[in-house]
Amino acid sequence: MQILAKKVLISFLLICSAGLVLAQGRPIEEGFDYRTLPVAQVVEQKGKVEVLEFFWYGCPHCHDFEPELSAWIKRQSKDVVVRKVPVAFRDDLLIHSQLFYALESLGRSDLHAKVMDAMHVSKKKLLSEAEITDWVGSQGVDVQAFLKAFKSFTVTSKARSGNQIAQAYRIDGVPTVAIQGKYITSPSIAGGSKARAIQVMDYLVEKARKEKR
Repeated sequence: MQILAKKVLISFLLICSAGLVLAQGRPIEEGFDYRTLPVAQVVEQKGKVEVLEFFWYGCPHCHDFEPELSAWIKRQSKDVVVRKVPVAFRDDLLIHSQLFYALESLGRSDLHAKVMDAMHVSKKKLLSEAEITDWVGSQGVDVQAFLKAFKSFTVTSKARSGNQIAQAYRIDGVPTVAIQGKYITSPSIAGGSKARAIQVMDYLVEKARKEKR
């Protein structure tokens, strides 16, 4: 019985693997791998291919996708501009968007992945100003400078505008990637596969390039 069970398990895994390979190898299709927005959004970087990543620090899927996304960003050519947009699906989560923009304003975007690690590996919630300040200070950031940025009109306005941008792009889940104000994809849209999502992103960037010519 044990031998039979092992054979059944091996057969099941082979079928799953074959299905994944088939999914990776099939042509990229609208409606299956990506969606086209009914109304194209204005892009900020004229003459460039603009990529927006919508995320929330507390999202485990965003944390899981971060390594692949970071590697993808590093290999893009100069005509591709990537901008991260934090989304807060509840008012009490807007504090995470402020954290992102405050770090960005201080030139500490290098801490982006570490914030995710703090929440998903170290299990910190970072839902209060005190907890956020303690963590930021532990990363060598000047606490007073951070608090000034964190509470500034510029940062709080950007945090709220992130939600407005997400609404315009009809974002209902994260992580989601928008390309050239027209196309939307994500691991969940692309069949639950991070690798497929990266493949679709490459396809959409090239598609946007061709459309600009």
